[in-house]
Amino acid sequence: MAGSELTNVKSPRVKAARRLTKRAFRDQDRKFLAEGPQAVREALKLDGVTLELFCTAEAELRHPELITEATLQGVPVHRASGEVLAELSQTVTPQGLLAVCRLVHAPLEQALDGEPRLVALLAHVRDPGNAGTVMRAADAAGADAVVFTDASVDPYNGKCVRASAGSLFHLPVVIGAPVSAAVRQLKERGLRVLAADGAGKHTLDDVDLSGPTAWIFGNEAWGLPEEILAEADDVVRVPIYGQAESLNLATAAAVCLYSSARAQRVP
Repeated sequence: MAGSELTNVKSPRVKAARRLTKRAFRDQDRKFLAEGPQAVREALKLDGVTLELFCTAEAELRHPELITEATLQGVPVHRASGEVLAELSQTVTPQGLLAVCRLVHAPLEQALDGEPRLVALLAHVRDPGNAGTVMRAADAAGADAVVFTDASVDPYNGKCVRASAGSLFHLPVVIGAPVSAAVRQLKERGLRVLAADGAGKHTLDDVDLSGPTAWIFGNEAWGLPEEILAEADDVVRVPIYGQAESLNLATAAAVCLYSSARAQRVP
């Protein structure tokens, strides 16, 4: 444990971490915040990703294995007061454990290296909770990469990191890719590009998902614009069997990704 307990919210160390709640400073410092035991646990599994750790005395007692692992890796661990963690946290109820991490995203070419079979592409997705949940669903479905286009939310947004439940650290994530360039590279790698849209002519029940597939998911409010739909190989909708008007983005994405994952695994 480095030094005495941090209690001053205006101390240079706390201010340096606090600035990472803003995207401009995350981009400038090449760092972001990962809050909560699950995010910290997954960050510590990657060499050199965790740069420092803040924890309350209570969190240290609840999660001694994380403090031990950080110490073994040479990560500075700072015991901090609840007030300091509240200053750093972006949640109503801070969990008492927060890591400063280096950015982990990959270039598009690197993320698509090898023979990817399932990719999620987020186009104009602005809600960080939805985006993080899509990352989590893609990870659970065994996707090879998640691509955030240049008009989508920052995956290092605190709410997005929390919603990913550690999945941000599990699979290649691409940031700022132009939609056209991403679709072109996906097709060059042999993936069939499907746009998920409620106005699609075909449903999930109609299409063959057994081959390598990339799904494009659009904005929560207005979906995908015509120019993006035109770039896809097909436009597919999730069938609604009941009376619901629609599914939200994260739910629809999970259904699409799992449909592909299952089709690729069933003999």
